[in-house]
Amino acid sequence: MVGGMERSLRAARVATYVYFVLCGTLLGAWVVHIPAIEERVGISHATLGGLLVLLGVGAFAGMQVAGPLTDRLGARVVVPAGGVACGATLVLPGLAHDPWTLAAALVVFGFCNGCLDVGMNAHAVHVEKAYGRPVMSGFHATFSVGGVLASLAGAGAAGAGLSPVAGMGAMGVAWIAVALVSARALLPAAPVTKPATKPAASAAETPRAGETPGPTGRVWVLAALALMVMLCEGAANDWSALHLKDVLGAPAGTAAFAYGTFAAAMTVGRLLADRLVIRYGSLAILRYGAAMAAVGITLVALGPWMWAAFTGWALFGLGLSGSVPQLFSAAGHADPDAAGANVSRVAGLGYVGMLAGPAVIGWLTHLVALDHAFVLLTLLCVTTSVGAGVLRAGPESARPREMASSSR
Repeated sequence: MVGGMERSLRAARVATYVYFVLCGTLLGAWVVHIPAIEERVGISHATLGGLLVLLGVGAFAGMQVAGPLTDRLGARVVVPAGGVACGATLVLPGLAHDPWTLAAALVVFGFCNGCLDVGMNAHAVHVEKAYGRPVMSGFHATFSVGGVLASLAGAGAAGAGLSPVAGMGAMGVAWIAVALVSARALLPAAPVTKPATKPAASAAETPRAGETPGPTGRVWVLAALALMVMLCEGAANDWSALHLKDVLGAPAGTAAFAYGTFAAAMTVGRLLADRLVIRYGSLAILRYGAAMAAVGITLVALGPWMWAAFTGWALFGLGLSGSVPQLFSAAGHADPDAAGANVSRVAGLGYVGMLAGPAVIGWLTHLVALDHAFVLLTLLCVTTSVGAGVLRAGPESARPREMASSSR
């Protein structure tokens, strides 16, 4: 009996990995086809930038819908449904023939991607709780692996002369099959265990001056921290290569390695973070990781040498790598009966930060030089490090230590 439960839990963990890879691959498939779709539709970079906001709007809406649905119906229903919908709508941007149809396609695809994102993260929280030790960072690492697979598949499709419609359609169909096959291994919905009475609940959850915020307030603090961390991540995605090229005068080929350095460091950090959480706790990972990221981006902003920039981007990615998984995990563990809704709040606001990061830095470049604009990211990382104490506030604060002891 115990052996059967262990096999089921192991299968659920593998299935969660699969869905994270699926989500990263499908989103990456859209990203690698952006140039071809932009040319097909006949729009400028500026117009494309505006349309990408609609992708985020759709994702945010999907997250807010999927969170409560996951709590009500269970991840075994919402996650595969999100995976199938995301795979089915991937081809829509490739079918667009003007800005209006592309806008509609991005809203629909973003909505489905947001549903999958929140559902799989909520399920990851349940797997982590059942598994007895931190595993969230490993899931997020496989999302990055999905992006790598998408880039390889996109390059192969382009080399074979496939159109965006054919390439995206084939990938969507393949991942629909994977989503359906993997669904059986997901954990069933956990029973809702609400206390019969909650005396003076509103008073208990309304903090007075100097007191720790209640569960709902704590989740919104986690969401604010996620916004800051993911804003930094979004800024690195779009501005790291441009920094080396425009500020330090690096050739285009060399400048591209700036983002590669950041992304590789983030992937490695996420692969290691779960073990570090077991040893040091999620609070330490968030606090010292954000501090490391602050040092890294300050080195980028102030260092006049190319080696300093590469070192800075590596530290920035390594420091940020474990931060988002800790925030998502803490939100899911804050209230087991509302894990999906809480994850949707944190993920939704974080996604807003991810999309806003490039735009905020771009706006600041109208006022200061690009390297000086990165000082804002330093301030956000320092604020996150200071605010990391929120992980000490709730019942999830003891989770890493308990998991560590139970896994020995």
